[in-house]
Amino acid sequence: MNRQELVKLIRDRKSYLCVGLDTDMHKIPRHLLSHPDPMFAFNKAIIDATRDLCVAYKINTAFYECQGIRGWESLQRTVEYIPKDNFTIADAKRGDIGNTSTYYAKTFYDTYGFDSVTVAPYMGRDSVEPFLAFQEKWAIVLGLTSNAGSQDFQLQPSGNGQLYETVIRTCASWGTPDNMMFVVGATQADSVAAIRKIVPDHFFLVPGVGAQGGSLKDISEKGMNGDVGLLVNASRAVIYAGNDEKFAEDARNAALALQQEMATYL
Repeated sequence: MNRQELVKLIRDRKSYLCVGLDTDMHKIPRHLLSHPDPMFAFNKAIIDATRDLCVAYKINTAFYECQGIRGWESLQRTVEYIPKDNFTIADAKRGDIGNTSTYYAKTFYDTYGFDSVTVAPYMGRDSVEPFLAFQEKWAIVLGLTSNAGSQDFQLQPSGNGQLYETVIRTCASWGTPDNMMFVVGATQADSVAAIRKIVPDHFFLVPGVGAQGGSLKDISEKGMNGDVGLLVNASRAVIYAGNDEKFAEDARNAALALQQEMATYL
């Protein structure tokens, strides 16, 4: 999906919601466990309930990889089931160099058909560039994250600012606003305006709204640009809004509340 298609989708749906399919076998409703593929059964119900309210789905690959081959099969079924007019994110946080990065990119772009993949930039330019070599695909680079450990490196002094600012500014020079996004945690809302000045045209993938306590209002006011420029992710707050046989209906209601709030900011 290219930038123009993504922006149109956001405008048409009055939504910049990304639903995170962090499907935990210990948290899905018990009645699904008798299904031949419980993870996919859960995901399918969530997608059916939310597909018109969100513009993107983010699959955290760790939840699938830990299940071995069955998990990878569930992941593939899920990606294939997501409607083609929804943007797809492989939240894999890959970061290596040379051929290794190239094959990671092929894995998620070609084999599984994702529109984008999250990338860790610690190893530098040659770890990110292979993800930028694919037409209408996106590298989503870790910029400023929501976790407590962000203070260990990201918030340390670097030059005239902090390290995350150097990382974002440098990475932006390797790609364009048409093939690179940045992860900016919702709990770091005070820094979003500063990041927007560094990369005024790039999209931000914003985790941390909902269960992690990030403010949708703050992120929208401080991070939005002329093309909206935001994909705000909600995982637990949506997919685990209910845990009985009405779980999909509860997920829809949670997604609807976020979509309706987003509509007021557009």
